[in-house]
Amino acid sequence: MNQILVVALICANTVQAPDCTRDTAIDVVTGPAHTLQECLVQGPVIAANSGIEIAKDSYVKTRCEQRR
Repeated sequence: MNQILVVALICANTVQAPDCTRDTAIDVVTGPAHTLQECLVQGPVIAANSGIEIAKDSYVKTRCEQRR
């Protein structure tokens, strides 16, 4: 069972990184991970593979959340 949830937040460049959350993101993509290292690597990968166009004026922030 996967214990970690990868959360890739796609935020506008006008949103500072600390303020980039699920609520302020343009899009949110999630996926499973087994380790913290895998989670950190998978964030940009799942965002890129999601089919969502990531504009030049946006960025991807990766969060790793514990699954309950």
